[in-house]
Amino acid sequence: MIVSKIPSPARIVREIWKPLTVLFVWDVIVTITYYVLPFKAPELPVTLFGTVLGLFLGFRSNSAYQRWWEGRGLWGLMINASRNIARSARNFMPDPEASDYKRRIVMRQIAYVNALRCQLRRLPPDEEVIRLLPQHEADLALERTNVANGILDGTGRRIDEARRNGWIDTIQQAQMEAVLVDIANAQGGMERLKNTPLPFQYRFLPMLFTHLFCVLLPIGLVETLQFATPLGSTIAGLMFLAVLTIGDDLVDPFANDIHDLPLNAMCRTIEIDLLQSIGEKAPEPLGPDKHGVLW
Repeated sequence: MIVSKIPSPARIVREIWKPLTVLFVWDVIVTITYYVLPFKAPELPVTLFGTVLGLFLGFRSNSAYQRWWEGRGLWGLMINASRNIARSARNFMPDPEASDYKRRIVMRQIAYVNALRCQLRRLPPDEEVIRLLPQHEADLALERTNVANGILDGTGRRIDEARRNGWIDTIQQAQMEAVLVDIANAQGGMERLKNTPLPFQYRFLPMLFTHLFCVLLPIGLVETLQFATPLGSTIAGLMFLAVLTIGDDLVDPFANDIHDLPLNAMCRTIEIDLLQSIGEKAPEPLGPDKHGVLW
């Protein structure tokens, strides 16, 4: 996610130079054709077209942003639930003999959120997952199709073992299981967003109409703008393409791109909070890179 207040000119140029070049070349071709082979430009209601297209693109961008914001809200719930499971483990199991169990539950939760981060980004589990689990437990989780859910199931078994060992009672077990349910529900919501794209009409038709509008725009403006057609038409077309691109950037909040949610930073936040809750040394928070992007 870009967090810098000042946009990077180099990044802007990288993102717009290709469509800007294509638009400008097409507008120049139309303008030259108008003067070399005089023709009467058809009466195209470009204002009406632009208004309708703007409403269509605005509706699509709002739908994409709602998906992005819902993803952020689900990760906020995940952060809170992770803190809750660590606090419950710490407070419900004060027995010194249970100290290893408390630590294992905390480490499993940190491993879980990192495994979920990798799944949502369509990446294999990285070292942040493997290093936090004993080898045999990591192997069991990696055998599962849904690695994150495998780790969460193991946490549930550890809580049940704590109850059978007498470190917690059935009421405390039920409270901790309720937190695990919240975690599983948040994961399910994230998987729904990841695996359910916008309907085909929302993806194809805006792209088709936007490009068609950019093709017709200089034809409808050339008699009015004349030599200024390449400049005016290119800027106007670029605005519509920018709105189209915004929707594409936001529609998948979990992709590993500069416009997506900073999953690495949120996983690090969870790791810091959970380790400090059991009195262990925690790493430093992640900050934006030199380009102003928080991953």
